[in-house]
Amino acid sequence: MSEKTIKTSSGIEIKEVYTESKSIELPGKFPFTRGIQNDMYRGKMWTMRQYAGFSTASESNKRYHYLLSQGTTGLSVAFDLPTQIGYDSDHMMSEGEVGKVGVAIDSLKDMEILFDGIDLQKVSSSMTINATAPILLAMYICLAKKQGADLKLISGTIQNDILKEYAARGTYIYPPKASMRLITDIFEFCSVELPKWNTISISGYHIREAGATAVQELAFTLANGKAYLQAAIQKGLDINVFAKRLSFFFNCHNNFFEEIAKFRAARRMWAKLTQSLGATDPAAQKLRFHTQTGGSTLTAQQPLNNVIRVSNQAMAAVLGGTQSLHTNGYDEALSLPTEAAAKVALRTQQIIAFESGVTDTVDPLAGSYFVEALTDEVEAAAWRYIDIIDSKGGSVAAIEEGYIQNEIAASAYQYQTEIESGESIVVGVNKYIDEEGVKPEGFRVDDSIRNLQIDKLIQLRADRDALAVENALLELSRAVKNGLNTMPFIIKAVEVYATLGEIADTFRREFGEY
Repeated sequence: MSEKTIKTSSGIEIKEVYTESKSIELPGKFPFTRGIQNDMYRGKMWTMRQYAGFSTASESNKRYHYLLSQGTTGLSVAFDLPTQIGYDSDHMMSEGEVGKVGVAIDSLKDMEILFDGIDLQKVSSSMTINATAPILLAMYICLAKKQGADLKLISGTIQNDILKEYAARGTYIYPPKASMRLITDIFEFCSVELPKWNTISISGYHIREAGATAVQELAFTLANGKAYLQAAIQKGLDINVFAKRLSFFFNCHNNFFEEIAKFRAARRMWAKLTQSLGATDPAAQKLRFHTQTGGSTLTAQQPLNNVIRVSNQAMAAVLGGTQSLHTNGYDEALSLPTEAAAKVALRTQQIIAFESGVTDTVDPLAGSYFVEALTDEVEAAAWRYIDIIDSKGGSVAAIEEGYIQNEIAASAYQYQTEIESGESIVVGVNKYIDEEGVKPEGFRVDDSIRNLQIDKLIQLRADRDALAVENALLELSRAVKNGLNTMPFIIKAVEVYATLGEIADTFRREFGEY
């Protein structure tokens, strides 16, 4: 036997050989380790989403129509930084950022352009938005109503996961308790008005991108999920109703089997967690998740190598039982993905789905001595973290103390140290290096986009009913003060073309900034 010690990214030691497995579970049955549906991809393929959004609403709309024409089965919207943190494009804080990392949305007018020619009743949309999630959701609802859609049939997801923003990503606006109130307002409103809408996508993706290990990503994400469950229960909501519309968003990194084990453990842990908090309906115990391949694993050096990385990660996500998948473009370490890179990324999913044979049976790796053992070890390690977080008073308290942030930072530092020492190999970066690397032409967004958005805002303010906007924002302020559900009041403000920044500022005045 070899004396060499091999460990996963989370420090779990890998044995040279595994010789036993106790798995006798069935897919579609509690605790759903093997998948949340009896037939999985034999019955319904995962949703193929490609994350896109840049420049203006009209430019992004063209990319959405292109992706739909190429076989994308769901849209995933990226918003620019000002939109994410509640500033209109003409705000001084927006300078240099308008349309850069996503599409600029200042008002319902932009949302109308963004989805022009797209039937919201037929296409599922995912929106990566957190602090301003209630406002963007309100815009989507107003647009659906304008299209004459039945809101009971509208499906999609808003990320709406503010806790991971405090822990890992940084696009928060308001203090944690105020943010949690807005999230539970959305839970309450959508459980009645938009029953098919996923009201939150509890996100491990950005936790992992910040440097967490697979186990940390799993543990911190589920701990945040537990905090959202408890906040909603405290508000008087029924876990058997609202928990059915919670979804998750995970990263898929390079360690093939550890990632598969992570997804299998996640389902099992969430089933146990929801059951412990009173969920008796199996639909409220099921963990449904979207996966995106690992952005931080992409290299600017030898970018075509990223095609292989993305294929490896996408295959792990599928074997792990994802419900929805985004594959990154090979050029994303350099810029927003070009159209050519986006097409290769989509084709990667389609080839896995229709040519590889891995979708022919449910959870084909079940019973593997290695996969079953690793699933158990990942779960046990994640519970240890959750126990520590619980002992500190839960996720909000652990974030306020800095515990979660410090754990992520320590893992990120260790990983970087391993790359620099050569202990961890990254092909093309610290081994098998090309001195004359060829870099593809990157995708660039022109700074003049901000001027276009400012001109549109000037026109919007000239055309709209200023008194109606003022009254709608006053009503929203009163709703906040009186503890009312804010969603109907946000929708009223959006309908009269109040801007995203004006609505966000109304909350800033009431809640303060964090």
